[in-house]
Amino acid sequence: MVRTKLICAAGSHPGLVRKNNEDRVYCDAERGIFLVVDGIGGQAAGERAAAIAETRIRRRLERQTGTPEERIREAITVANNEILEVARSNPEYQGMACVLTAALVEEGSATVGHVGDSRLYKLRAGAIRKITHDHSPVGEREDSGELSEADAMKHPRRNEVYRDVGSQEHAPDDPGFIEVRRIPFEPDSALLLSSDGLSDQVSSGEILRIVGRSAADPAQAVGDLIEAANMAGGKDNVSVVVVAGEQFAAGMAEAAAARTRGGFLSSRAAFFVYGVLAALAAVLAVRLAGRARPAPPAIRVTAAQVLTVGKGAAFETIGAAMDKAMPGDTVEVLGGEYRETVALKTGVALRSRIPGEAILRASPAPSSGPAAAVTGAGVRNSRIAGFRILADQAMPLAAGILLSASDVDVEDNEIGGARNGVRIQGGAPVLRANSIHDSEAEGILIEGDALPWLSHNALERNGRDPRNPRPDLAAAAPSKPVLLGNVFDRRDAVSLPPGHDPEALWKYNYLVPRAKPVPPARPGRGRRQ
Repeated sequence: MVRTKLICAAGSHPGLVRKNNEDRVYCDAERGIFLVVDGIGGQAAGERAAAIAETRIRRRLERQTGTPEERIREAITVANNEILEVARSNPEYQGMACVLTAALVEEGSATVGHVGDSRLYKLRAGAIRKITHDHSPVGEREDSGELSEADAMKHPRRNEVYRDVGSQEHAPDDPGFIEVRRIPFEPDSALLLSSDGLSDQVSSGEILRIVGRSAADPAQAVGDLIEAANMAGGKDNVSVVVVAGEQFAAGMAEAAAARTRGGFLSSRAAFFVYGVLAALAAVLAVRLAGRARPAPPAIRVTAAQVLTVGKGAAFETIGAAMDKAMPGDTVEVLGGEYRETVALKTGVALRSRIPGEAILRASPAPSSGPAAAVTGAGVRNSRIAGFRILADQAMPLAAGILLSASDVDVEDNEIGGARNGVRIQGGAPVLRANSIHDSEAEGILIEGDALPWLSHNALERNGRDPRNPRPDLAAAAPSKPVLLGNVFDRRDAVSLPPGHDPEALWKYNYLVPRAKPVPPARPGRGRRQ
């Protein structure tokens, strides 16, 4: 197997015109998974479509079964069909969809899956090449040479697309749905994935120049690209992922040196030209004197790394690793039992290396009483996956996970024995494929103006306090949860705010009553013969 060391960075910014950001980015150099998603549908709907696509695609690609092409096709199709189902089950999300570009890098090649007008470029030896095709009328004309890049960037119909993820049901091999390509990925090459917020504002030649200038530092390149898009107008959300091979910087430097040897002007001509340019620069500086250049907007840029926690690892506690983690990093926890309260962090993923082997229990009980095992306050673009979060009489928990005004992906966790398994107070978190059981009160309690998305969770034996029985899931107005594919053990297990259709609830979710315990056989009396 060919293993190329990868260096990656990702960044996203709402731009200068829009208040919200409907884009999502993801990069995982360890697994070779890279993704840019651009939501369609406006504000909450576009953001939700992008969030569903990111989590579903990432989860399928992390499962290394099937060929790279099969994994890409299945991942995008699963995301497509789930976006469609969520939109059907909630009027607020009707019409939501997204466009996206995903890349899976392994064994010296990159398998690219693409739908819409986001893009993937390959950079190597001082050159840039667009790999994907824009699934739009203007993009087709640009790809065919009918329109120049500059004309296409200015075209009034630039943002129209005829393919998307989420507007209609698809199968993985449907023609006219997913564009899949496999290209070589050499150690001296790089890939750049972006939303159209970059390609509509910055030409491919300028992209090459900016990345080449910071070839050894993808995070710097990402930040510079986003700033360039914003300085050109910032009309849309702009998102960028750069993934470089270990020899990319050297290859770009060698190409620049070759151009220098073969293409510079003679020294006399160069002296004249540079003198003229310097004079023009001086005149421009005088004209601009006194004009304050606006400070560039804050840019979310991440250079991903993995921080390992456990016996013999770099960090002994999860909290110590979370303190050091930066947006884009992953805190990976080895098997074992951890007795601490964990605070989630914006942009940081927290996962058990082997699902189910890392156990979180209560920290030593504070004087104020039981606390939550995991908390998130105002956290965005975060994830917790693969843990067992357990309470018992000696180590009680007020909540397994407590989220306040947070957008967190909670995936594939087991949460048992807490007062509430998960308590949501505002925000738009995603709960997927969790097992929540034996809570004293509600397994999931939703409060405030929360817009959570609950998909394929299993809830059973919750509300077990005999003095005050509660449902498995309770949501209070004005919250608006979306439920899809969840499994409950009794029909009265769900309490939703007024306005939710009970028939729709059981159309999109499942009722699997738990089996009644079989009483032990009573000893019978012997029969006389």
